[in-house]
Amino acid sequence: MAALFNLKASRLGYSLFSKTKRFVVRVGDLKASHFPLQNLLRCRHFTSKLSETHHDSTVNYLINSCGLSPEGAILASKWVKLRSSKRADAVLSFLRNHGFSETQISKLVRTYPQFLNSNPEKTLLPKLEFFTSLGVSEEDLATTLGNEPILLARSLEKQILPTYNFLRSMISGGGGGGEIASVFRHCTRIFLEGHSKNVEPNIGILRESGMPQSCISLMVAHFTLALMQNRKKFAQVVGEVKQMGFDMEKSMSVMAIKALSSANSKSIRTRNCEVYKSRGWSEDDVLSAFKRHPVCMTRSEKKIMQVMEFVVNKMGLSSQMIVKAPVIMGYSLEKRIIPRFSVLKVLMLKGLMDENRNLGWVLCFTEKQFLERFVTRYRTEVPQLSSVYQGKAGIQDV
Repeated sequence: MAALFNLKASRLGYSLFSKTKRFVVRVGDLKASHFPLQNLLRCRHFTSKLSETHHDSTVNYLINSCGLSPEGAILASKWVKLRSSKRADAVLSFLRNHGFSETQISKLVRTYPQFLNSNPEKTLLPKLEFFTSLGVSEEDLATTLGNEPILLARSLEKQILPTYNFLRSMISGGGGGGEIASVFRHCTRIFLEGHSKNVEPNIGILRESGMPQSCISLMVAHFTLALMQNRKKFAQVVGEVKQMGFDMEKSMSVMAIKALSSANSKSIRTRNCEVYKSRGWSEDDVLSAFKRHPVCMTRSEKKIMQVMEFVVNKMGLSSQMIVKAPVIMGYSLEKRIIPRFSVLKVLMLKGLMDENRNLGWVLCFTEKQFLERFVTRYRTEVPQLSSVYQGKAGIQDV
């Protein structure tokens, strides 16, 4: 406690033995953090909580060099006692040199303080070099490890590399460095948990169901998290997908498994089913839309209502159009649905497009394709079409 109080007093410019204010600079003090003052001011509320078991020097270091709050430092000190500030300084310097922000470092220390006793060159560097070799950017690596710092405690040889080799063997062609980097960013958990517990057995379930390797590769590369649920639940999901009539040899079955695999997917589907029915859909319509594009049942109720409102009430189209092209639910209302459908509505009003045509597929075009086919092509007949697409003119202005 005395050490912490001495440090606080010297930082704030007070003498321990006098009420007279003075400015003190001590050459041997701990290196200042980027935000020590606020933390030090708060120390007066927590010094009474410190005891010998909290290791005063460790707490001081966590506050001043790592940016932890006093209470956060006290909690973290229960898990780590710094052998030397020199080793911890080397770890922090190493992280800063590899793109970690002060906020990320503080979060990392708060979550996994033990790593401050690591040897950065022997323990940390090999892991960072391995992930960057896959194509993970320094920024993504810092963000991911800031969220999952415990990965620094996993063995490179015993867990990370075997999991990487398994993923590599599962992704088509045995390559997939970029795809594995994507797995790392979006499903870091597999490198924490490993592939043997659930992923490998669940892939076995897919094979038994008749799913080809191409579809399995798709799921491993893009929906890894769905493969990490326990085997019993995963088998139930696969069974439900088959019962709905999905062809397990087609990639749409992968999308269906992903859509049904979230923890609260059943309640979401139940609510969304009621929303669709409130707009005139039947049970068969719901199932038909789900089979065409499973993701349509995972969107928020708000998104579904907004799209329905625009398509049916503002565009005057039938809700059955969405049944035939539920892919529409996967696109941004402001960035794609409204601009493109506004153009299509103008073309229909001008008699340049069949109103009975299935319009949902138009959303799948790239920006260049859409402009060429539906804007540039009709610029002579409808000069204002480009302005409608850009939102500078309304349908009624054309």
